[in-house]
Amino acid sequence: MSSGKLTRNIHFIWCLRIALLLPLCWYLYCLLPTGNGSTIHDLSLPPGSGIKKLAADLKQNGLIRSTLHFTLMTRLRGEARRLKSGEYRLNDGMSAGDILTKIVNGDVDVRRFTVPEGYSIYQAAELSDQQGLFKRDEFLAACRDQELMRHFGVNGESLEGYLFPATYTVGHATTARQLVSNMVEQFFKEYARLDLVAKGGQLSRQQIVTLASMVEKEAKDTREKPLIASVFHNRLKIGMPLQSDPTAVYGVRAFSGKVTKKDIERPGPYNTYLNKGLPPGPIGNPGSDALQAVLQPQASSYLYFVARQDGTHQFSTNLEQHNRAVVRYLK
Repeated sequence: MSSGKLTRNIHFIWCLRIALLLPLCWYLYCLLPTGNGSTIHDLSLPPGSGIKKLAADLKQNGLIRSTLHFTLMTRLRGEARRLKSGEYRLNDGMSAGDILTKIVNGDVDVRRFTVPEGYSIYQAAELSDQQGLFKRDEFLAACRDQELMRHFGVNGESLEGYLFPATYTVGHATTARQLVSNMVEQFFKEYARLDLVAKGGQLSRQQIVTLASMVEKEAKDTREKPLIASVFHNRLKIGMPLQSDPTAVYGVRAFSGKVTKKDIERPGPYNTYLNKGLPPGPIGNPGSDALQAVLQPQASSYLYFVARQDGTHQFSTNLEQHNRAVVRYLK
């Protein structure tokens, strides 16, 4: 073999090696993180999302070097159909492989937000602020969002009463408006399951929710909710003021179980000591038990109740009995 031909063969072999090594080098290079972790991206991956859309999102936000590489890597690993929907917090210090593993494993980044039964929008806003989710004013602004209220067909000044008390998952990309919307959607799901009969036919939805919010605030023992509801129904029937303690402090401070003389004498549209009938709207967010209690109250002739020290109540049919109960349990 001539020296010239030998040289050409050597060149060809080296060119072939380089041609084979370049794609491998590119593939390995694309596996490296794109940064040092300072860039954060909150990814919301809806159910049914495909690899192409995911790769495009990651590339657009600077977390991967190539959509082709990420798609190829995913298919080579046989994980294109194993992507888990959810909320993910990613950063540019993660490799493409780390990102894919996190999403395939469903290692979502969510926080839990639990709203107790009876909490008002003000208490929920404070809780959100304390847990580092949304600032108080941001949460309250979402509760007063007129567009959101029109969407759900809720009248009034806010969505008070319609934030269903439950535990919610909050992703890092979730907004206060989205969280509030999820809570209202859950309310309507639960409301649709209720037995809308009997007393429910005499009240509008807003009135049912308003009365249920009062029952929720008054009742410490769930078993008493239908009986407390009956007292309010009986008073409404005869035009007697409802005189519910929690209404006297709504919008002023959180109800802690007691009110003062100053509280019940403070003028305001929600004070049922000074105003007959239901307040203009809910004073908190009731759960299913309180809503059902309003719809199907226990039959009774009671017009009064006073709290015992164990959290239950003493019920009375007339003022004389009630005054004796007050002396016994409060004085």
